[in-house]
Amino acid sequence: MTKKWWHDKVAYQIYPKSFCDSNGDGIGDIPGIISKLDYLQDLGVDIIWLSPCYPSPLADEGYDISDYYDIDPRFGTMADMEKLLEEAKKRNMYILMDLVVNHCSDEHEWFKKACQDPDGKYGNFFYLRDKKEGELPTNWRSYFGGPVWEDLPGTDKQYLHVFHKKQPDLNWENPKLREEVYKNINWWLDKGLGGFRIDAIINIKKALPFRSYEPDRKDGLCNIQTMLKEAKGIGEFLGEMRDRTFKNYDAFSVGEVFNEKPEEIPDFIGENGYFSSMFDFNETIFGNSEKGWYDAKPITPDDYKRCCFESQAKIGDIGFLSNIIENHDEPRGVSRYIPEGECCPQSKKLLAALNFMLRGLPFIYQGQEIGMENVPFSSIDEVDDISTLDEYQVALDAGLSPADALKVVAKFSRDNARTPMQWSDEANAGFTTGKPWLKVNPNYTAINAKSQLSDPDSVRSFYKKLIALRKNPEYKETVVYGALEPYLEDTHNLMAYYRKGDKTLLVIGNYQMEAQAVELPSEYKKVLLNNDADLALEGLTLKLKGYQVIILEM
Repeated sequence: MTKKWWHDKVAYQIYPKSFCDSNGDGIGDIPGIISKLDYLQDLGVDIIWLSPCYPSPLADEGYDISDYYDIDPRFGTMADMEKLLEEAKKRNMYILMDLVVNHCSDEHEWFKKACQDPDGKYGNFFYLRDKKEGELPTNWRSYFGGPVWEDLPGTDKQYLHVFHKKQPDLNWENPKLREEVYKNINWWLDKGLGGFRIDAIINIKKALPFRSYEPDRKDGLCNIQTMLKEAKGIGEFLGEMRDRTFKNYDAFSVGEVFNEKPEEIPDFIGENGYFSSMFDFNETIFGNSEKGWYDAKPITPDDYKRCCFESQAKIGDIGFLSNIIENHDEPRGVSRYIPEGECCPQSKKLLAALNFMLRGLPFIYQGQEIGMENVPFSSIDEVDDISTLDEYQVALDAGLSPADALKVVAKFSRDNARTPMQWSDEANAGFTTGKPWLKVNPNYTAINAKSQLSDPDSVRSFYKKLIALRKNPEYKETVVYGALEPYLEDTHNLMAYYRKGDKTLLVIGNYQMEAQAVELPSEYKKVLLNNDADLALEGLTLKLKGYQVIILEM
């Protein structure tokens, strides 16, 4: 494997609207991000991914872009963005932006021109079909519920949107559209961007010609994934985009890739892959049901272990995964992967270590490093996220009571990750001096960055130690490039694995509240990290306390 500049880095995702508000309007902004760069540098972060901060009507919280060449006034100005790039560079940090090019906003100039002249240049930037009374072009269901087809305003046509109706899909079959995308990517890279996180990219290739499929719900529609499984030829688009953009700048690119086939992995992240890396979603999709969130199966510690090891085995040394516990589209990881009622600093540190030491690039989502948890919802009226509102209705339609439907969707709501960052125990968690756009989690007085900065036993301090271990010259080669081999894989509620390179490390975690005894394979040389003050060892029998995790050099 050719070594790349980003292999040994640690990444951090910022959701700008909820990170830090500098002007008291209740919305996070770019000057707020700049004010926290030293906090991130102290933690050990090298790469910062910003969720969209382009102009947007916020139908899907910024993933509906109305201008790819500007910054939304809510978040600041282009001058602020340029200053962020400059300040990050001073600290040897790289900024990634979100590349959202499966769709744009219906308020984008391209779509407005398509409405004016659907048969002209810009009409072909989208998927348009003649409207037939009482009949849809296809029976695909959008990700946010309902048909993927909507009337094109002022015309006798309909347009395709696999997400929200205000997010019309871009027609990647059109080379003129692709040229516009590449031009924009290079414009940002010329500004000094380190690269991009690439949103929903698998959706850019549709199965042609369009057709309907067997319905899977009473609404007569089918899951959009049914069509995507039949789509072929996405590699032509992705290879062209790589060669015309990222490759020329040695830029970092990480794809949001779902449902890739095992034989396609080298194409996606191999030596000359379409992307530098792609996210591992094996854990996040576990237990999903086509019926909806109300039918999802909860994930157990043994399930989590299997999901991680499956991904690691599938990738091997082909390339680099980007490993996550949570992101802006998921609930808080500690509330998802730690059994209910067992969330505590000890269990949060265990989850951190088990994920962080996997082979691949670790991504931390804002607030993850302090152990932020899901927010309690008392009413569906408190929910902002469109996917949660849709799933709430799905649960009601399935016969759940309003109280049970709320309880179900609260577990998975994207709003859990979007509540304001908890900086301190001051009003509004120190996020804003105004009224926050989304409610602050009431536990901010107990869980906040300020209280953890000076506490050597805090969750944040543990993350800082994990990052320091990854960057330690003595162990970096092993942690970054070493092979991963499971250890005692069949032991219940134990997740343990080797990292083998020029050193041999053993990561071993007791994934339960009860103590557990484990046999070490041999004498260890050194304890590199331990989330508990004690190390109980009799001969080769290691007695682990509840949620104790230890990293040993063997």
